Amino acid sequence: MLNRWNDQEAACYKGDLPLRVYTSRLLGLDPALVLHGGGNTSVKSTMTDILGKSIDVLYIKGSGWDLETIEEAGFPAVRMDHLLRLRYLKTLSDADMVNTQKTHMMNASSPNPSIETLLHAFLPFKFVDHTHSDAVVALTNVKHGEAAVREVYGDRFGIVPYVQPGFDLARVCAELFEKAPHSEGMILMKHGVFTFADSGKESYDRMIAAVQQAEDYLNDKKGTRVIFNARKGVPTPSGLDTGHVMAALTGVLRREGGIKLAQLDDSPRVMRFVNCAEAKKLSRIGPATPDHVIRTKALPLYWENPDFSSLAAFEADLAAQIDRYIADYKVYFETFNAESAVKKILLDPNPRVLLIPGLGMVTTGGSVKDAGIVADIYRHTIDVLEWAAGHGEYSVLTPLDLFNMEYWDLEQAKLRKGGSKPALAGRVAVVTGAASGIGAGAVREMLAQGAHVIGVDLNAATLTALQKELGSAFTAAPADITDPRALAGAFEAGARRYGRIDILFANAGVFSKSCTIEEMDPAIWNGGMNLNLSAQMWTLKAAIPYLKRSGGRADVVLMGSKNVPAPGPGAAAYSCAKAALTQLGRVAALELAQYGIRVNTVHPDAVFDTGVWTEDTLKARAAHYGLTVEQYKRKNLLKTEITSRQVGKLVADMCGPAFQNTTGAQVPVDGGNDRVI
Repeated sequence: MLNRWNDQEAACYKGDLPLRVYTSRLLGLDPALVLHGGGNTSVKSTMTDILGKSIDVLYIKGSGWDLETIEEAGFPAVRMDHLLRLRYLKTLSDADMVNTQKTHMMNASSPNPSIETLLHAFLPFKFVDHTHSDAVVALTNVKHGEAAVREVYGDRFGIVPYVQPGFDLARVCAELFEKAPHSEGMILMKHGVFTFADSGKESYDRMIAAVQQAEDYLNDKKGTRVIFNARKGVPTPSGLDTGHVMAALTGVLRREGGIKLAQLDDSPRVMRFVNCAEAKKLSRIGPATPDHVIRTKALPLYWENPDFSSLAAFEADLAAQIDRYIADYKVYFETFNAESAVKKILLDPNPRVLLIPGLGMVTTGGSVKDAGIVADIYRHTIDVLEWAAGHGEYSVLTPLDLFNMEYWDLEQAKLRKGGSKPALAGRVAVVTGAASGIGAGAVREMLAQGAHVIGVDLNAATLTALQKELGSAFTAAPADITDPRALAGAFEAGARRYGRIDILFANAGVFSKSCTIEEMDPAIWNGGMNLNLSAQMWTLKAAIPYLKRSGGRADVVLMGSKNVPAPGPGAAAYSCAKAALTQLGRVAALELAQYGIRVNTVHPDAVFDTGVWTEDTLKARAAHYGLTVEQYKRKNLLKTEITSRQVGKLVADMCGPAFQNTTGAQVPVDGGNDRVI
């Protein structure tokens, strides 16, 4: 466990809160300590209120902030005098605790204080650090775990039996410390570790040292033994396209609980566990810490012998596995919900983690971010399983404890608030020609409406730059759409990334060189037909198997042109290709309606903010009509300029609720053209 403290860096952080930010980020840099909002830190200090009075406050990590990137704004200040008075209450519900903490913040616009605010407040030290260290959790998550903890730490750390976070845990920890005020920290069984001191450096150093001691102990106990032994006869999905396997999987998962995205991890680290003889037993015991159950559920789905003989066999076998998982989950819910004083709302009963020997680990969520968080958590769970099994028999909380955490009142309150989702939330689109112009405009609009987008284009550099800018909801898939193998690879990469494809915007194309029929060159004609028609046909064909698995709502939007209803001289190659593409769309609408796939065509005109229109070209065309450039841009009935982003918004809207009953349509976006009308 690396100690990242640097005296020179620390010297740049003047004052209690800046130093708290620094040491918090040091903890957050190590995913073996905290993951995705996990852990919390605090510092006790003073601030001046609006009346000029000095007030003792607790700066505590706020809800929604990650330690790795936290800033001063992520630490709401709560009045210490009020927090300390709560110490002697007999009971305090989670809802009342959250409310009283919020109403005693110094700044009403600050984020909600951590659920463990009272625990930090009740410990009489300036700095308090809390992590869910993999090593410490592995140390505690075995039968007779307390003996292992005592062997490692002696009496330097207090041992706290599992109590759900909140007021009760805070009170138990305060009472324990009062009995052993010499403690350097506390080990919370099956939960994590607290350290504290009156200096930020000492509290941080104690955390790193405590985790290092746990790691040393675990590594010594494990020695050279192999914990995950390779299983014989692991099935392999040879001959099956992984992208189609993932689409089949998400198609089954969406039958109950709504739209899912899914990610596949078949890295060597994960496959070593998924394919091992111990995976079946270990995966069915429970999560590394109770906090994880909110993200991962109590148990993954372990599918011992998947049927990879064909895609249809895989899908049918998977459906049976999911049905059994859901049935078991509902029994779990109904059993403990019947005992609950406040009746709970059933969560999505599908698994969040699927362990499939031969394929890998599949994680699911409403977004790629959610699925990625689940994947990160379970990768660390695998580390905990290996360490724990190396020194004892892996053991976690009771099913009732896990239920109480998964159906925590504070999490249920979020469900009751509800809230609407963006129009394209959870859907995945492929956009060809995504690097610029109308394609890039559609990408941004679809992302704004909640979609995840796979961008296909020849321009790999621009796609990569877009991915860095737009984040995990956008995936760059450089490919030449005239190459069927490259195109199939782009679809497969997207489906591996997101688990599904629901939308195709076939936008890529080229404006063929102006040429009369009499002067037509075969290269101009064939080039235009190849890219503007044939490549679109093969793109649509590649998309259909994915779109058919979208559960009754999938969308195709084809990029037509004003030249279809109103062609001009010298544009035979372009106009004919676009007219044929429009006809292809009409046929596709007829063929694909039975699967709930809508096929519509958009006909833009005079979209000048694209690579086709250079400044010189614009000036030349404007001069030809005796107009200024600005007049030429608005040479339509509505006297409006059409932009790539506007066309992109129309395309995104055509994939949303407004067009749910529309297929086979041709929609102009040209500001009104008298020749078309």
